[in-house]
Amino acid sequence: MSMDAWIPFLLVCLAVELTPGPNMAYLAILSLNNGRRAGLFAVAGIALGLAMVGSLAAIGIATVISSSLFLSRALAVLGFAYLLWLAWDSWHSDEGPSKELQPVNRQLHYTLRGLITNLLSPKAYLFYVALLPGFTKDMAHPMAAAFLLTGISVLVASCVHISIVVLASHYEPFLGQPKRRVRIRKSMALLLVAVALWFAATNMGI
Repeated sequence: MSMDAWIPFLLVCLAVELTPGPNMAYLAILSLNNGRRAGLFAVAGIALGLAMVGSLAAIGIATVISSSLFLSRALAVLGFAYLLWLAWDSWHSDEGPSKELQPVNRQLHYTLRGLITNLLSPKAYLFYVALLPGFTKDMAHPMAAAFLLTGISVLVASCVHISIVVLASHYEPFLGQPKRRVRIRKSMALLLVAVALWFAATNMGI
């Protein structure tokens, strides 16, 4: 695969990832509330979700999902509901996941959230369905090229997401006072509600 094909794709991915969206907002909120480790595990979940969606696009299944109004709307409704649940959980939870969870389980908790957020995003499916065919149609092995481009997109997204986590978690120590932490956490929960409404407006036509 020549550089003439993957460099433009890389630049498109970078432009898309630098546009504010649910992933960016969620990672910033999580890292502010729970620190860098939580954010990085969420990044891993998001990367896994994007890789799965891109792989589905490479073999053609995502095309079926994105071309079906019913399936796209169903995903959008589930994604909207999930973002609202994250907001509710953030509002009512003092320390994120229960302290009774072992450290490994807490880490998997954040990873799973990142994964689900992307598997329920119609825009993730549309992104790969819209872009991959245009970049791979003239390739000798389009499916292999699609998997390679998916890997590039996940790498770009992960670099952007890690930068967000590091930047947001830098301010986490300043939120150590209990009263301040509660105010910030509830403000972030309200911000998640706003993100959910934005998600609904752009994916459900509300």
